[in-house]
Amino acid sequence: MRILFFGDVMGRAGRDALMGKLPSLKKTYTPDIIIVNVENAAGGHGISTKIAQEFYAAGVHCQTTGNHVWQQKDMIISIQSMPWLIRPINYPAGTPGHGTFLHTLYDGRKILIANIMGQMVIQPTLEDPFAAAEKLVSQYRLGSAAQAIFVDFHAEVTSEKVAMGHFLDGRVSAVIGTHTHIPTADDHILPKGTAFQTDAGMCGDFDSVIGMKKELALWRFVKKMPGERLSPADGDATLCGTFVVTNDQTGLAESITAVQIGGHLKQSGPLKQKGA
Repeated sequence: MRILFFGDVMGRAGRDALMGKLPSLKKTYTPDIIIVNVENAAGGHGISTKIAQEFYAAGVHCQTTGNHVWQQKDMIISIQSMPWLIRPINYPAGTPGHGTFLHTLYDGRKILIANIMGQMVIQPTLEDPFAAAEKLVSQYRLGSAAQAIFVDFHAEVTSEKVAMGHFLDGRVSAVIGTHTHIPTADDHILPKGTAFQTDAGMCGDFDSVIGMKKELALWRFVKKMPGERLSPADGDATLCGTFVVTNDQTGLAESITAVQIGGHLKQSGPLKQKGA
């Protein structure tokens, strides 16, 4: 199975870049499924119903989130009617929405996408992510219930992300980190066959402070005072993500490639040219 995933979409710059390049991405990668983390897509603060529906209409099969999932208040109601938009699975029982999405491809193959949030240095503090992950793999056996299992682990601390990769190694197809917005150079296959990357990075303008206008962020760091509300940088965006190919018989990864397209960062993946 060919899985194309993009990290945190940051504001209009990230949205426009991703939506504009989706047709060429489909031709280049011929993905069986496209998954996007959208939790900063609405002005850098959450995801709105309208934007989520636009991504879905454009061919994004599943949208993951994280700690900002509820910042647009309409999402508390509308998430119930959008099963392909998921929130972290380790929210308390009774929280609106779902933490997993089982997607069936045109040929009958299935992929389970799960969203889990870390506990270290991130708010709100949710239930134990490792217990949630253990419950997940006890319910869905890789290669049986689904030909692939993809986990978006939304967490701040790199050690917690790496630990989750090893915890799920051999039991899911891929564990890809999100939340910190900076792509890490450690995309590889773990010893038991799970594809892993600490953080996929963001889809946004990197002439910024993790996607926010640098002047506003610098004020807070230098002056030690609150200033204007942080807003997304609106320059040329880089699309950051990960491309994973799995074996349909075992569900394990055959390859993983970090993807960086356009904008200010060094290009990686099949699309090498800036603006491709």
